[in-house]
Amino acid sequence: MKQFLRSCLAVILPGALLVAAAALWPSEAHGGSLSTSVIGMFPKTAGEFAYADLKSARKYAWYPQLREQLLPSRFRQFEQFLTSAGVDPNTQVDELAWGAIRGAKGTSEEIVGVALGTFTPSASEDHFKQQKLPKIEDHGYDLYAFGSGSGPGDIFFTFIDSNTAAFGQRDALQNLIDVRTGVAQSLLDNDTLFPLINEANGNGIIWAVLDKNYTHLAIQQLIPQANQFPQATPIINRMRAMTISVEADSGVDARFQAVCASPDDANLLAAGLQGALMMRRYQEAQTNPDLASALDQVSVTPSGDRLKVEAPVSQDQLLALIRTHAFAVPM
Repeated sequence: MKQFLRSCLAVILPGALLVAAAALWPSEAHGGSLSTSVIGMFPKTAGEFAYADLKSARKYAWYPQLREQLLPSRFRQFEQFLTSAGVDPNTQVDELAWGAIRGAKGTSEEIVGVALGTFTPSASEDHFKQQKLPKIEDHGYDLYAFGSGSGPGDIFFTFIDSNTAAFGQRDALQNLIDVRTGVAQSLLDNDTLFPLINEANGNGIIWAVLDKNYTHLAIQQLIPQANQFPQATPIINRMRAMTISVEADSGVDARFQAVCASPDDANLLAAGLQGALMMRRYQEAQTNPDLASALDQVSVTPSGDRLKVEAPVSQDQLLALIRTHAFAVPM
């Protein structure tokens, strides 16, 4: 039983405290809602979909420090590209949505995103021409490359209109354009992911939805030691999806729901996690009272086939955790 408690803690706790890391980009919260017309721009094949209300997040003094700890290195390319386009991502991009698409063999991944804000496409395109960036045309859209344009990981960028810019690896961005021109099906047609997106939409300044494959991948990447515990492995392998949201005011309230295969799985994992949290709380009280205090606020509730975890952190606790780099993501 002790081993099972350790496995539950390894599986869920990092997701509760590092929820924004699992969501892949900036930590924000409060109640950002994304238009269905924007969601419908993304391909049906997306296995992960996330949204961030950047404009609201910038209001908080702790945001820049937390963001630096949470920003994965691969997303720095996106910001660099926006800057090269004459777009200041810190002032002109209000909202961001992105999706992840796995390759046909499940061994590769491409990211496609949409930035919403106020842009001047003509000025940016003039800047692209001055820089002599590689360009391709697709269904009337000019796709500019950040890099040689021939590398598999090169990022391409295009303006949909003066309020919408799209970016991503070439194939993924072309898939988005195919959806927009009616050649391919959209995320609205994804019977698994879209209902969960509807649940998450509007419930955080940052929110994300992961399908079965991305739920398993996220757990493997964030907590590789989880597979060392045979009691937890079957439950993990049966997980169907995960939703993540973060709300913010003076502090941060991180929430996620693991969609388990059955109520029995949810109840078993909840019982294990509740015991594991008590154990971890006792251990941290000896050396890290800030984290111990934060763990006191974590609640774990099974509800049908869902395992719901809520982890509110006050501003003082948040700043203390930031100072100890508790949210840092390995680069």
